Amino acid sequence: MADDLGLNVADMYVTAAPIGSRSTQSGSLGAPLTISSSPLAGLEGTSTAQSTPDAEVAVVTPTRLRPDRIAYLLELYASLHEQDVSWERVLALDGVSAEGVPEVLRSDARVKVVALPRPVGAGAARNFAVNEVTADWLTTSDDDDVLPARSLSVRLRYAQKHDLGWCAGWSADLHPDCSITTWRCSTPPGFHGPGDVWRHWATPDSTIPIGPTTLMARTEIVRASGGYAALPQGEDYAYLVGVTGAARGALLPTVVYHYRKHAEQMTAQPVEPAPVTISINYEYKNAMLRA
Repeated sequence: MADDLGLNVADMYVTAAPIGSRSTQSGSLGAPLTISSSPLAGLEGTSTAQSTPDAEVAVVTPTRLRPDRIAYLLELYASLHEQDVSWERVLALDGVSAEGVPEVLRSDARVKVVALPRPVGAGAARNFAVNEVTADWLTTSDDDDVLPARSLSVRLRYAQKHDLGWCAGWSADLHPDCSITTWRCSTPPGFHGPGDVWRHWATPDSTIPIGPTTLMARTEIVRASGGYAALPQGEDYAYLVGVTGAARGALLPTVVYHYRKHAEQMTAQPVEPAPVTISINYEYKNAMLRA
């Protein structure tokens, strides 16, 4: 499969771990962080004033800066330093003050903070953050997950080489004992035309065809497709359908995302109505297919 995709051995860094089931997921150092007021689609919020015009990829992260997740947020930040492309980090603060942002992030000019004055949910928070992206490409990450080394470059360079609108990969569950379990989605590795990914979502109770957080896309396509849906859950499913339905892309047989498994996971709570959410978005998918 590596030969079919035009990848060389150095590109293939799939985690050597058992294949397992996958849970639902829903500048320079030292520069001061300056905040300026700006209206955000009807919300009076604040965002960082500096920009990073040289950034190739933006990593968008919604967060409520919960104390039990700050250490994870910092681990994600540390993993960005293992990347070999220029990046910008856009933090969408979902109804919490920018004063709670850790100092190491506040002092990095590559980190932009979009502070929303009230909680709007992860999907809407991501959309506000996308407004602040200056890079031509973007991907998203939850505030408790980690990007493996070269996660950004392997997707970006492949997409650029083949003039794609998006590029995704496999994810791996990161367990509390630091072991990892690779999840191989139902979409096969290779090139996919607009709308092909939907067809690998077999039934409403099937898992999603590609992990949304493994998806890197052209910023202009994310904006044109409407970004994240206005849903309390499953908004990332609609995002996945919209982006992969708008452009040709590829799925690489490569782990590009580590999904942390822990007791405080937002999507691991027993009260989450996952079957209902999946059914709603499955109907959305079918409606799009009929259009």
